[in-house]
Amino acid sequence: MTIDKKFIEQFVNITSKAALSTSYLVGKNDKIAADKAAVDSMRTELNKMNIKGRIVIGEGELDEAPMLYIGETVGMKNGPELDIAVDPLEGTNFVANNLPGALCVIAISEKNNLFNAPETYMQKISTRTKGENVVDLDYSVKKNISNLSDYLNKNPEHLTACVMDRPRHSKIIDDLKKLKVNIKLITDGDVSGALLVTNEKYNVDIFLGTGGGPEGVLAAAALDAFDCSFQGRFLFESDNDKIRAKKMGINDFNKKYDLKEIVSGDSIFCATGITSGDLVSGIKIDGNDFISETLVTHKSSGFKKKVKLIKKI
Repeated sequence: MTIDKKFIEQFVNITSKAALSTSYLVGKNDKIAADKAAVDSMRTELNKMNIKGRIVIGEGELDEAPMLYIGETVGMKNGPELDIAVDPLEGTNFVANNLPGALCVIAISEKNNLFNAPETYMQKISTRTKGENVVDLDYSVKKNISNLSDYLNKNPEHLTACVMDRPRHSKIIDDLKKLKVNIKLITDGDVSGALLVTNEKYNVDIFLGTGGGPEGVLAAAALDAFDCSFQGRFLFESDNDKIRAKKMGINDFNKKYDLKEIVSGDSIFCATGITSGDLVSGIKIDGNDFISETLVTHKSSGFKKKVKLIKKI
């Protein structure tokens, strides 16, 4: 089974409209209003589609998110059954403070083919290589860099690692510095950070560290189409986390998930820029038109490119 290519344009339209709605709040120092604008727009447009959609990754669970919550059904309740993962606004701080890299993100698979991820942290590692046993969450930073260096035939000082600038990553950063690896620190934007390994032009060879579990699943959907590698392991810090995970079918709390276990079968991924960043340009308004740029992948057709839209506001 594959997802009809006609849905590419529809989902690009959804993330583009959400990005436009949020763009009016760039620099307004209001993260909550910016996120709400993205959520409202995305939900409205999803409900116009001829699909039976189910949110498997969203704004949280029913008790903490009034819209686009995990388990919510969207669409006109006809057409194909699809699992949908959303991050209506990745980079709330970026929008609030007019910083680069804010995105509206969505990923779609056929029913039951997208991992239902709990709202918890995840250890992650992604690279542009598909080689077996090159990088692994269980390896030390030194071993991962040594293996990757050999695989890519590049000295460690010619490798670049992308890491979120967080206190929890201080040891990873120290280890990378000792190995003389170049480090690209990002302040936010977990999905886009993982996707910087997809193309040599971004000059990132490996992304590693701990971030949001849902964002890991979204990134995996795109990485799969780019034939990159990804591994994730959820971190459950409380009994409550474990109870919720069990309800989602997770029984092994220490399991490493490879890409094929996170997203299987066909998928579509769209990430539209709100503010311009490494991956895509932000929303531009030209008179009565707006211009958006979206990174799009459709696995079964091999479609992976940036799509520019010019539409009436």
